[in-house]
Amino acid sequence: MAQTRVERDSMGELEVPESALYGAQTQRAVNNFPVSGQPLPPAFIAAVARIKRAAAQVNQELGLLDEARARAIVTAADEIIDGKHPDQFPVDVFQTGSGTSTNMNVNEVISHLASRDGLEVGPNDHVNMGQSSNDVIPTAIHLAAAIQVRERLLPALGYLRSVIDDKAKDVDDVVKTGRTHLMDAMPVRLSQELGGWSSQVGQAIARLEDGLKRITCLALGGTAVGTGVNAHPEFADKVAQRLASDTHLDFRPNDSFFASLASQDAAVELSGHLKTYAVAVMKIANDLRWMNSGPLAGLGEIELEALQPGSSIMPGKVNPVIPESAAQVAAQVIGNDAAITIGGQSGNFQLNVMLPLIAHNLLGSITLLTNVSRLLADRAIATFNVRRDNIERPLSRNPILVTALNSVIGYNAAAAVAKKAYQAGRPIIDVAEEETDLSREELERLLDPARLTEGGIPE
Repeated sequence: MAQTRVERDSMGELEVPESALYGAQTQRAVNNFPVSGQPLPPAFIAAVARIKRAAAQVNQELGLLDEARARAIVTAADEIIDGKHPDQFPVDVFQTGSGTSTNMNVNEVISHLASRDGLEVGPNDHVNMGQSSNDVIPTAIHLAAAIQVRERLLPALGYLRSVIDDKAKDVDDVVKTGRTHLMDAMPVRLSQELGGWSSQVGQAIARLEDGLKRITCLALGGTAVGTGVNAHPEFADKVAQRLASDTHLDFRPNDSFFASLASQDAAVELSGHLKTYAVAVMKIANDLRWMNSGPLAGLGEIELEALQPGSSIMPGKVNPVIPESAAQVAAQVIGNDAAITIGGQSGNFQLNVMLPLIAHNLLGSITLLTNVSRLLADRAIATFNVRRDNIERPLSRNPILVTALNSVIGYNAAAAVAKKAYQAGRPIIDVAEEETDLSREELERLLDPARLTEGGIPE
């Protein structure tokens, strides 16, 4: 059996693993919440540690905490921020709705580390000075999300967009049959199709950058109910300034601590932007799957990179695994957004009580979209090959090309030409030459697929 030691808190004594850096309150949470086996993400734990470091520095500056304890707390917090001691944060996501268990988990670990040299550093009196779980956890949600969006997600989206744009330049000469309702439509350039994807990603970047304006507003300083009781009047501003200096993000106290504690509107908004981007990812993934379909009985317009065998029974089958992975990520992010939306509704009077759920799903969505964006860029979009013969063959026989003749011979006459060409399986230009007074040379000019991608009224 594992060796234990006895720890004490306000509720009494409790046995804790001898090797644990945490104390009784963390152990109570471990015992009370054997729900999912999933702790909160490392990025969230690091965000809580950042708050503890900044709080200690500010409390020392304000003359509330002595230099030795402040320095010990900062050193301990730095270890956690650097990713050390990851096994010391075992509290389940599905815990008390305020996240008190996780706040105390971090307080206890920092207290234990800071007390290594015989200095007494208390988890509540010193590490948690000027704070409560009710303002620390909402602040950590905003802090972690802002850092992950700025440092990981936005660069990934920028990279994906640049890869799409580079591929569009490479395939600009490829004209293909457009599709609406999955049916043949007017021609488009493959570069124009990719340009639509690029625009979607660009708009997602703009939405996320706009959402950062609200997610950088912090709850810290509101303490238990939003009144700021037990926090120095300058505490909120000074901690926000330190966090801004540490991260190069524009952190500042929210204009209403009551709103910050009782609601999670900024997190819900950011999740909505993540969901919107997930919808774009689903669109891009499905376009890739359709264009890659076949290779003989489908559209077969492109050939995705072959990455692994596609079947345990059908030799030689290769599937579009990266777009399928991306589509599943999109579905998960959309589901995460639904959970976050419900979580955001759970603000009762002065406190939201689904904070750990919101933190888990928001950071999970950011991570999934970050990773899959780079995967789509590198293993699907950058590497697909165009099957030009499969694109050019149906394009020349597309009866919808007759749309270009509307302004010349009229809609009804053009429709008759299209129907005859389709029924006979003949190129539209041949039928139009028979059914109209237009010369072959004029028809070649009017029905040129590349020219039709440029828009305007044929002359």
